[in-house]
Amino acid sequence: MNDQDFNFFKKFVEAPSPSGYEQPAQRVWRRELEGVADEITTDIMGNAIARLKGDGENLPRVMLAGHCDEIGFMVKYIDDSGFLWFAPIGGVDAHLVPGQRLLIHTAGGPVRGVVGKKPIHLMETKDRETVAKFKNLFIDIGCSSREEAQKLVSIGDPATIDVDLHRLQGDRVTSRGFDDKMGAFIVAQVLKEVRRRGPAPVELFGVSTVQEEIGLRGGTTSAYGVNPDVGIVIEVGHASDVPEVDKKEIGEAVLGGGPIVARGANINPVLFDLLVQSAREDQIPFQISGAPRATGTDANVMQLSRGGVATALISVPLRYMHTPVEVLSLTDLENTVRLVASVLYRIGARETFIPN
Repeated sequence: MNDQDFNFFKKFVEAPSPSGYEQPAQRVWRRELEGVADEITTDIMGNAIARLKGDGENLPRVMLAGHCDEIGFMVKYIDDSGFLWFAPIGGVDAHLVPGQRLLIHTAGGPVRGVVGKKPIHLMETKDRETVAKFKNLFIDIGCSSREEAQKLVSIGDPATIDVDLHRLQGDRVTSRGFDDKMGAFIVAQVLKEVRRRGPAPVELFGVSTVQEEIGLRGGTTSAYGVNPDVGIVIEVGHASDVPEVDKKEIGEAVLGGGPIVARGANINPVLFDLLVQSAREDQIPFQISGAPRATGTDANVMQLSRGGVATALISVPLRYMHTPVEVLSLTDLENTVRLVASVLYRIGARETFIPN
C-alpha cells in the first residue's frame, strides 16, 4: 500500500464514527472521492453514495457497500460530582472497558476522559471474579461538579476509545474501528481503481453505510434507494489463526490468506462462482467461508431489498473484533480491492444471476 492510500486509511479509521454519529468519517470518505466519482450524494440517513457511470446502455446497477460506523459509548447522565454515566453503542465487550481512555466528541471538540470503577483493593472477593456492569462504570473528565462538566459535555454526546492506528510487524496494523471502516475504505479504493482502468460494464454505486452496528439500518435504506441488481458487501471476518479459536466452529481464515468469500443462503450462487472465477483467473489469493443462514451484515438486508438482489459478501480476516486492538493485514485489503474490481468487469446482464 502506497503512502497516499495508507494516509487515507489512517485518517478515515481514526475519524470518530459511533453509530448515529458517523459524519466525521463520512466527510473524510467523501473528500477522498472528489474528482473520482461522477456524483457524490448523502441520503437522509447519512449514507454516503458515490456513483461511477458505466460503459454502455441499460447496464446492471451494482452496489458496493461497507459500513463506516463503529461501536462506542453515549453519555446518559452527569452526576453532582461531575462524573459521566454512559451506555454502550453497539456490541461493546464490557470486559475491556474499565481503565480505558476515552474521547468524548462534543460540540466544542473532543474532551478526554477515563473510565473509572471501584479499585480492586476495595472490592469483595466475589466481585473481583465478575465482569463489571456498565451501570457501575463512569467517566472521569477531571471535573468536580455537574455545572463544571455541563460546560464541556452534553447528554447524548458520543465517545470512542482513545487509540490510533499503528503499524505492527510486516504488513500488519492495529486500531479500533477496522470493523468496518476497513470495508468502506475498500469500497473507495475500488472506485478509484475503476476510474483508473476505465468504465466497467455496470452502473456502479459505492456506499459507505451507517448504523450497521445497531441493526443494519443504513444498509437497509441505501439498498432500497440505490435499487441495485447486484450487490457486494465488504466486511470483516473472524480470523481463526489465534489461540483459543475453534476452527471447527467458525471455519478457517488466516491473516494474509486473502479475502474471504462467503457461500450460503445469503449469497447468490452465480455471483459466488463469478468471484471465485475472477480470483483464480487473476491469481488473487482467497478463502471461502460457509454461511448456512443469514449473515449479520448489510448483505442480509441488501439481498432482501425490494424484489431481491444478487448479493455477495466478501470479508477481510480480522483478529480481536470489537476491541481497541483489532489487527489485520494490509495485503488482504489490497487483494480485496483487486478481487472486487476484477469481478466488476466480468458482470453480464441482470438475467445471468437468476439461479438455474
